[in-house]
Amino acid sequence: MYHVLTDQDVEKLASMNSIVNVIERTFEEQANGTLVSPPRFRLETERGDMVFTAGAATAFEKVIGFRVYDTYANDLDGHQQLVCVFDSDTGVFKGIVIGNLLGAVRTGAIGGVAIKAMARTDSKYIAVIGTGIQARAQLEAAVAVRNIKHVRVFSRNHENREAFAAEMEKKLDIEVVAVDSPKSCVQGADIVICATNSGTPVFDAEWLEPGVHINTVGPKSVKRHEVPMELGARSSVIVTDSIEQLKAYPTPHFLVGTPDEERIIQLSDVVTGKTLGRKGQDDITLFCSVGLAGTEVVVANEMMKEALC
Repeated sequence: MYHVLTDQDVEKLASMNSIVNVIERTFEEQANGTLVSPPRFRLETERGDMVFTAGAATAFEKVIGFRVYDTYANDLDGHQQLVCVFDSDTGVFKGIVIGNLLGAVRTGAIGGVAIKAMARTDSKYIAVIGTGIQARAQLEAAVAVRNIKHVRVFSRNHENREAFAAEMEKKLDIEVVAVDSPKSCVQGADIVICATNSGTPVFDAEWLEPGVHINTVGPKSVKRHEVPMELGARSSVIVTDSIEQLKAYPTPHFLVGTPDEERIIQLSDVVTGKTLGRKGQDDITLFCSVGLAGTEVVVANEMMKEALC
């Protein structure tokens, strides 16, 4: 028997707490050498690409599989991500998830693991820049791992940020306020979540308070980056989910080639206690999410287990 799940199923079945936990176990597998997570690869054509990520978690989760999505630049209906899951012991097909929500939930959960491992334990105030599906998932994961009391959100579109605030306040049962500038959003925050499509920095590094933790989910290439270049130098600890993927992009990551590149460490090393996620309460810490291959397959498998309950 195998499962065919859609966005509607993921929305109904997903528990961010349980997904953060399973992603945390996946980072433990990465640290222990039982996660296979090669960089993504592309099947390129003149009109668009198909992008594949594949991976296997063979100790705790015992799954192997792949995700595929397209980069075709049109507004036609039918653009979907597919995540296929197999048993890593037997090779038996377990199921497929069709839709775009699983990828956002998985990225949000990775961000939640980073916040759990790096942000101050007394963090109460979050700034969110961006109002899309990634911003929603990142915030939900942050609330799952820290006792958050207040959220400020900014995006360039007034209607979008007001709608985000109303929706997430109701969903998370905490105060979420839309603000009219990135500076008023970021100042005083314990955690800053950047989840935009911006190719230029959306805040000034000088606005950040000592002790803040930043998750960046949007553009991070040397040509297009949503966070300022000087953030690397200001950050005491810089972490990513996959150094191999960070260095494999066709257009270099914005920290590649800088003195800060050699300071980037793996989130798996922080999760397992090999390295500290922060050295002091006043440290500024930075997490650059690039996408750890295999995590989509693990989350899809978790959804299939939930579907059996």
